[in-house]
Amino acid sequence: MREREVLRFLAQRVPNAGDDCAVIPLGRTHLVLTTDMLWRQADLPEGVTAYTIGWRAVAVSFSDVAAMGAKPLGVVLALGAPGFERDFLDQLLQGVLDCCQSVGAPYLGGDLSQHEELTLVSSALGEAKDPVRRSGAKPGELVCVTGQLGRTAAALRLFEQKEYEQANRLFRFVPRAAEGLALAPYATSMIDISDGLARSLYQLGESSRAGFRVRYRDLPVLSETEELAQSERELREMALFTGEDFELLFTLSPSLLREAENAAPFTVIGEVIKEGVWLEDGEKTVHLEDRGYEH
Repeated sequence: MREREVLRFLAQRVPNAGDDCAVIPLGRTHLVLTTDMLWRQADLPEGVTAYTIGWRAVAVSFSDVAAMGAKPLGVVLALGAPGFERDFLDQLLQGVLDCCQSVGAPYLGGDLSQHEELTLVSSALGEAKDPVRRSGAKPGELVCVTGQLGRTAAALRLFEQKEYEQANRLFRFVPRAAEGLALAPYATSMIDISDGLARSLYQLGESSRAGFRVRYRDLPVLSETEELAQSERELREMALFTGEDFELLFTLSPSLLREAENAAPFTVIGEVIKEGVWLEDGEKTVHLEDRGYEH
């Protein structure tokens, strides 16, 4: 089974699944809980440092919390490795702690076990009175994105070129926790871009039973990505489909645009429509393929 088939299968058995985090009612508020896995072969290219591994391992879970418009409360991390070396653990832990500091949440511990391949599993907890789900987008609203696209695509290219210092810098994205909290009062739906912009639009549309029309010229693409792309076709691939940008993709009412812009920086890239996912590309409007990163 491919990843999407597995997710559809699980959705039939686990009706509460489907958002970036599980939502747990607690008194007058809600806890949000998520878990993520990274492992050497699929997620950690040659040249990535232990510090970057630690940072990224918890950042991916904090990004899910941010996508719910929740305040991060803490994270735990389980580490499996063939062996444990003091220097590696020291650098990895420092990456974990520094990422936690960047979102204002503590590292709460975890678990260790010997494993044939380096594997890290993080679980993050957050709190939100009214979590932002994927299901609230309505036709006529605006489609928006924080930050810039193509960050991980650029990092992977730099790892291939053995430009390790710059690659590691790009790989250490800062979770959009502050932006998620600031945008929560305005966003009608939200998701973090882990599988690519195109796939994330489809995921948001599936939950909201809506469609999207976005403008290629308005996509905020990272300057390093533009410089590294060897053709316009490759640039589009890096911006739309490579994935793991971990920016926030969200929708909001046009009447709230100015207020939201005062709360956090973002770019309007399109509109919510009734159905389909379309890309305005110059004078043409084309169907945007439903593909992206698959685990």
